[in-house]
Amino acid sequence: METTFCASPDVANERETKSLRKQHTTLGLISLVLVSLALRPSLVSVGPVLPMISRTFQLSHTVASLLTTIPDLLMGAMALVSPWLSRKFGRDRPIVFAMAVLSVSTVARAFSPNVLTLLLTTAGVGAGIAVTGALLSGFIKGTFPQKAAMVMGVYTTSLAIGSTLSAFLTAPLAAYSGSWRFAVGIYSLICFVGTVSWYILSRQSRNTDTMTTELVAPRAALPWKELQAWKIAVFFACNNLLFYALLAWLPGMLMESGAPKASADSVLGYLTSALIIGTPLVSSLSRKSDRRAWLAGCSILTLEGLLSLTFLPEFFPSAIVFMIAFGLAGTFTLGMTLPLDNTSHAEETNAWTAFTLLIGYVVASAGPLAVGILRDFCGSFTTSYYFLITVAGTMLAFSLMLKPRMESGNFRKNVR
Repeated sequence: METTFCASPDVANERETKSLRKQHTTLGLISLVLVSLALRPSLVSVGPVLPMISRTFQLSHTVASLLTTIPDLLMGAMALVSPWLSRKFGRDRPIVFAMAVLSVSTVARAFSPNVLTLLLTTAGVGAGIAVTGALLSGFIKGTFPQKAAMVMGVYTTSLAIGSTLSAFLTAPLAAYSGSWRFAVGIYSLICFVGTVSWYILSRQSRNTDTMTTELVAPRAALPWKELQAWKIAVFFACNNLLFYALLAWLPGMLMESGAPKASADSVLGYLTSALIIGTPLVSSLSRKSDRRAWLAGCSILTLEGLLSLTFLPEFFPSAIVFMIAFGLAGTFTLGMTLPLDNTSHAEETNAWTAFTLLIGYVVASAGPLAVGILRDFCGSFTTSYYFLITVAGTMLAFSLMLKPRMESGNFRKNVR
């Protein structure tokens, strides 16, 4: 006599739940990559065509620097409200809305008829990037708790790829179309793809219970009284100040030093190419929770590169720029991992990340503006180089102070 065994309803439901969770995790990783690819082109594309934009609107160096300064400032200020948005509306809806704002602002900026519209749409770009970036760290911590550091590496690598593609393609697109407007507006398509992908993810989230852990996690306030959070924020601020200042002004700085225009324009490609190489490499090699050795090593690379660019500008500038960018890539990807290393759950990670972005980007927004003001006031970029060297030295000093409170994905109870 043959006996037939049937799975109990509980077992069947458990299998279905596991299957849904696996699908959600896979789709989450794909959506994370697509959104990450869209978060930098709207910023990076301005650098290669900044002289063209300046001629169109007759901008001074100081006003032109606002095209980079405003997004940085908004990326910091909007990070302050991101944890509240997550608690009020959930994580996915604010990300979808922010990505939609980024898409619309990117294309609207390309059709700006005057300086005011140009600056307002630039603010929209910064706000969209700010909210999305602040909430993605919590998504990584909540969805990939045991692989948070690795997935953060995927996230930062995708950011680097988006930066590199836009740095390489913007100038040729402007030359082909005869206008900077097409060259900066085309990246709204990437933003739209990211928006749609996260909308699909948010729809699937309603059919899974993968968000349960995040929803019941204790509410976490911004860590204003945590010394470790301030150290991380200052380190992150130095890294981003250097990156955005160089992104905005490096071609002009090299041309003033005597580099040919073609060479100066292509240097942003070297800058962002190093991000693609350095980001995943440093992320994969730095597996210990105490990342100070790698943080310091990458900071030294950046400092040495800036010193070489200042005092030996004609000595293989492309190689020097690559070295600077490799160091910045390493410090950025590890800097983004630091909130994960120091927090125990997704809500706390959101709070620490928001705090880091708030302080980091508000301070970083001064970078392009300071370089532009120093150039207008002093008549050359020499003082600007000294300013950037000082920032790199500060970043190196803080890198030695960043001993973690946590291991990524696991709370170290003996450390507080």
